[in-house]
Amino acid sequence: MSGERATVGRADSVFAGSVPKLYETLMVPMIFQPYAEELKERVAATNARRILELAAGTGVVTRALATIENEALSIVATDLNQAMLDQAMAVGTARPVTWRQADAMALPFAGGEFDAVVCQFGAMFFPDKPKAFAEARRVLRPGGVFIFNVWDRIAENEFADTVTTALEGVFPGDPPRFMARTPHGYHDPELIARDLTAGGFARPPRITTVAARSRAASAREAAMAFCQGTPTRNEIEARDASRLGEATAAAAAAIERRFGTQAVEGKIQALVVVVES
Repeated sequence: MSGERATVGRADSVFAGSVPKLYETLMVPMIFQPYAEELKERVAATNARRILELAAGTGVVTRALATIENEALSIVATDLNQAMLDQAMAVGTARPVTWRQADAMALPFAGGEFDAVVCQFGAMFFPDKPKAFAEARRVLRPGGVFIFNVWDRIAENEFADTVTTALEGVFPGDPPRFMARTPHGYHDPELIARDLTAGGFARPPRITTVAARSRAASAREAAMAFCQGTPTRNEIEARDASRLGEATAAAAAAIERRFGTQAVEGKIQALVVVVES
């Protein structure tokens, strides 16, 4: 990775300041909750007792996993960003969870320690995906399962696509491209399969496309979520911090034009990947 790409990668992984709170209150219910429940059902079906979660963020999947009816269940939830974990801990879970700051590419756990490794919408942020996948495989017991999801292409995710296009009008010379570049930049099943093989997974993954609906109380709320509750905010402020409000308003207007003036609803779509160690 070049120095420039490395810098972009680090910036795309920064969830700090007011971003974690806005992420939890706006982004989580709007786009993450449906997939958290879907992942929970997949994990529950494996009867895993020792679960490691990567890139737990503010804990939407952690909270879902904590409701699995298995008294022997233990959950370790990790994230690179301590601010996100702090927000997750503030919300709490239905059962005790071990929270730990950790880099997915250098996990501080022994080999074979877990029955399942789970990651919701985090793999796109890993600078070296085969290395992160190798770490997931290393900490899985033989026959354990790695379950993760990634967003499909941005065109299949209507709010994200609308906001990204709107920001091109605000910053035409250098538009913020975080959403297209990172959250929606890792959607090729063949590439995912190759990266898993490079990470040491010998069995072929099962990759399923799962569509859902994203809902927000208003266009303004959806725009706030994307422009101020994700690292898109970092990109906007890097260009001109005084224009954050203007950029958010432009995004809100674009969502309103496409989806209406009341509560809004749009398509979201992801790929769910299941692979055994």
